[in-house]
Amino acid sequence: MTDVGLRERKKQRTREAIVEAALRLFEERGFDQTTIAEIAEAADIAPRTFFGYFPSKEDVVFADFQDVFDDLSARLSDRAEQETAIDAIREWIAGLLEEIDPADDRERCRKRVIGDSPALADHNRALMGRIEELLAENIARDLDDQPGDVRPRMIAAAVIGALSALDVKSAEQAPTHEEALAMVDEALRFLRGGMDALRR
Repeated sequence: MTDVGLRERKKQRTREAIVEAALRLFEERGFDQTTIAEIAEAADIAPRTFFGYFPSKEDVVFADFQDVFDDLSARLSDRAEQETAIDAIREWIAGLLEEIDPADDRERCRKRVIGDSPALADHNRALMGRIEELLAENIARDLDDQPGDVRPRMIAAAVIGALSALDVKSAEQAPTHEEALAMVDEALRFLRGGMDALRR
């Protein structure tokens, strides 16, 4: 058991070293100009080891995406019957804001790197598309619709649009947790109203 724990900690340290090295190089040289070989050298690993942790350069920048996605999926699946998807998203975001410091140097670096790279912006949109599909599935439950119907897809797209706008705003000037949550509440209040209107 101890050996397993040591191996897992070593893997986590290696993963963190790759992310740190990659973000530093991306900011210094640009995403497109940085090679996987250079990231591997900076992280003190073999290039083939890189692919044991990340399938692509893009995925290093979004290293936490799958964990975040899985956490949101679990939160939406486990919500009480009377709790709407919008309410569950709000509570999930509130919890996420407690864990993430928008003023953290690494997070701000990550946002700058994404903002400077069309390839990363495209990758980000693709990942947000996965979240939008997840939201549409859960919103459809609230409306007694199918996930592919227009209404849940329209609301899910509005949620993603609101969160993306807030993400851009936080990249310009990091808000406090309270300010960020207030902005989220303002956006979701509008969406709740739309949900209520559709139910009627």
